[in-house]
Amino acid sequence: MNIIFKQVISLCYIGCLFLSWNLHAQTVLDGRVSVDFSSNWKFRKDEASIDHVVKQKVQTVDLPHSWNVDDVMDDTPGYFRGATQYQNTIYWKTSWKNKRIVLHVGAANQEAAIIVNGKEIKAHRGGYTAFNIDITNNLVRKENVKNTVVIQVTNRYNQDIAPLSGDFTFFGGIYRKVFLLLLDQIHFADLLYGSSGLRVNAKVDAQANATINLDGDIQNTSASRQAVVIETTLVDSDGVTIKTVRKKESLKPHAYSNFRLDLTDIVQPRLWSPDLPYLYHLITRIYDSKGSLLDRLDNPVGFRWFSFDAEKGFFLNGKALKLIGASRHQDFQGMGNAVPEELQIQDLVKLKAMGGNFLRVAHYPQDPAILKACDSLGILASVEIPLVNEITESPAFANHSFQMQKEMIRQYFNHPSIVIWGYMNEIFLRPHFPKDKDRQEKYFKSVVSLAQKLEALTRSEDSSRYTMIANHGNFDLYHRTGLTKIPMLVGWNLYPGWYGGKIADFGKQLEHIHQQLPDKPLLVTEYGADADYRIRASKPIRFDKSVEYAVMYHQGYLNEILQKPFVSGGAAWNLSDFNSETREESMPHINTKGLLTWDRKAKNTYFLYQAYLKTEPFVKIGITHGGKWGVRTDPGRALIGSGWLQLPIFSNADSVELLLDGVSLGVNKPVDKMMVWAVNLSRGSHRVKAVAFYEGKLSCVDESVMDCEVLPYDLKKDKDWKELRINAGDNREYIDSMGNRWFPDQPYETGSWGYIKGEKYRMKNTGRENLGTDVNIRGTGDDPLFQTQLQGLESYRFDLPNGDYEIELFFAELDGPNHKEDLLYDLEQQGKKKGQQSIDRIFDIRIGEQILAADVNALNEVGAFKVLHRKFPLQVQGDGNLTISFIAKKGEPMLNAIRLKKLQINKP
Repeated sequence: MNIIFKQVISLCYIGCLFLSWNLHAQTVLDGRVSVDFSSNWKFRKDEASIDHVVKQKVQTVDLPHSWNVDDVMDDTPGYFRGATQYQNTIYWKTSWKNKRIVLHVGAANQEAAIIVNGKEIKAHRGGYTAFNIDITNNLVRKENVKNTVVIQVTNRYNQDIAPLSGDFTFFGGIYRKVFLLLLDQIHFADLLYGSSGLRVNAKVDAQANATINLDGDIQNTSASRQAVVIETTLVDSDGVTIKTVRKKESLKPHAYSNFRLDLTDIVQPRLWSPDLPYLYHLITRIYDSKGSLLDRLDNPVGFRWFSFDAEKGFFLNGKALKLIGASRHQDFQGMGNAVPEELQIQDLVKLKAMGGNFLRVAHYPQDPAILKACDSLGILASVEIPLVNEITESPAFANHSFQMQKEMIRQYFNHPSIVIWGYMNEIFLRPHFPKDKDRQEKYFKSVVSLAQKLEALTRSEDSSRYTMIANHGNFDLYHRTGLTKIPMLVGWNLYPGWYGGKIADFGKQLEHIHQQLPDKPLLVTEYGADADYRIRASKPIRFDKSVEYAVMYHQGYLNEILQKPFVSGGAAWNLSDFNSETREESMPHINTKGLLTWDRKAKNTYFLYQAYLKTEPFVKIGITHGGKWGVRTDPGRALIGSGWLQLPIFSNADSVELLLDGVSLGVNKPVDKMMVWAVNLSRGSHRVKAVAFYEGKLSCVDESVMDCEVLPYDLKKDKDWKELRINAGDNREYIDSMGNRWFPDQPYETGSWGYIKGEKYRMKNTGRENLGTDVNIRGTGDDPLFQTQLQGLESYRFDLPNGDYEIELFFAELDGPNHKEDLLYDLEQQGKKKGQQSIDRIFDIRIGEQILAADVNALNEVGAFKVLHRKFPLQVQGDGNLTISFIAKKGEPMLNAIRLKKLQINKP
């Protein structure tokens, strides 16, 4: 079995074995025992911190848990950031008599206080790292006596704790598991920084000979000096012992002792790499003078050496390796940050299956399971603390930052996959004092000073890895202030072709950075374009949120990253869509730049990466939301009831043959790892098959059944259409929450359908090709359907057979005020209003002389950015056309969407 997937399988069942092993171990009680303490917590919100709430119900919850799963997705701006309380019970057992009881909290966002039997014994600041508390002396140590443990948690804004702001949601909760560690009086310990107390540093020289330096802390909680033996054993993946070293120590009573232990002369071990992530294991034990086991820790060991070169990029084990992968946020649809380990591991399995070899853990330390998966799968990693956008110039903020950095390094030190420690991200994105330049310069100096101290701290904690700051595209600011000189390598979050500029500007920007910083290794730590999986465009443009534009964008970026040797690598933003409560846009509260959806379904951008990165043969027919394809008719070429579809196919092959319903449509060659195949399809299901060839030989095949919906051009001749759904003012297709496809608008042509007069709504003075508005439409999940609009239209006409129909009209006022804060990352829009002054818009809707609706005023009836819906039964007779007129009374009439449903056709 391939070693990579052997270790993946191990990851999947380790969690199940872990609990059963612990239950068995509790009957033995020698050495270290870990008890899952994550069930049956009583949870409530603090009433004093919630407006207009008299009493909060107590809920029973299991950990991981977050209280922000629902309120981050509603239409009310903001989400609960306040105080809460978790409470549970511990019953003392006689068998624990000689044990120390340590509470291990995986993560609680962002401030936590531990109270045992009414007494607060520990406070922790920072929401993304673990912490340990010895609660032994606070417990009533009598058989079956009830001990109450309370963890008070708040995710309130605190100017002294990072992050202060960010394009992600600060979910509150104890969102990782909690354990009780039952330890002997003598044990490995780190109560200050939440680690195991053991640091494993595996080194390899140029001759591939290895050394392991072991540095650890032992706590003796007994009242007497103790003689112990520390033993460490290196075993290979099959459990065969490679080397054992022992050392005697004399431990002072009630004290910590530090020890060092070295394993030398490990001759030519198997090396760890993405292609072969071979892991040894280091088993470290403490024995007393009688040989009884007191404690044990197991750690993975991957022997590798690496370096970054400013001209030639990244090297692993002496060989050049381009780092390509993605950044990752930890939240999941319907769970917030409270995601089970199994699902988190699957993210890394998907990254590896994509061909990725690099993960930027952004913008904060994540579950240790993520780094374990990186170790086992062969994914190199960068990890950082959440200093995002801005800092507070206070000693408390600095001290909390230092604590976070130490916790991150010490807790994750033993993962061979980690090659970079980071500590700032886009820190000048939100510079303070914009109206006072002298004071702002002082602020910049404060940021640089903090960076220098974090750099020194990081190198002191770990001299074996690189340091990094990730900056946004304002190169001159970062360079002028000296921030680019501080870390060992610089990451750049670059978005030409999205927030501004053109895709082609990306390569020029890389060249400029390299010319200005010729001696500084460079990583592209972010790049991406929103790809709302519900939006498709035949002619994609910047900021249309279509999957097609995102594919084009990533092609351009991948080509530049792969072709430039001085670029060490790139991390796409993001592996998956993630929650950002302040965002509105096409999918409110979601950043849709992911290669996967929020619930981890692949987009076409993911398949593009597979075509670029996978070494084995690969071909994939592109997909569409809900498995349905929309085909738009071309009256000059298509048969009635059929139309042309631009079918995307992704492949690393030399050539690809396409078969439609068993008939070959010929052979094409991929360009930039994909091709767009023009296919004439009729309404209904079709089987398509893509056959990939390498050097003339068939290598792999992908098949799919396509369900096609045809947009009719001639409603009279096309007898099989059932309803016509049009997104007014748009040039994109949209698939709604019910799976219905809404087609782009068109001006009226004789014998067809469309609008007469009218202009497509566009935001004013945006400096970009925009489509409607990007404001959240309240009360609907189908925002793109109502964010575009026709204004000033005279009528909408359909040439169709006589018969009975139903017409639905949808309106949303887009010119009302919207007081939502501008998105920091949309740099072109800062300082501009997303909603304009309210427009008093009143109009009638008529068919001939018949008034369907009089004095329509969406702003007055439902308010701005809300949907007004009108439905009418109609009968068409006589000349066989339907003309819906919009008669202005005040302002310009508008229309956001229209649906025409055929009920019955009258026989001639």
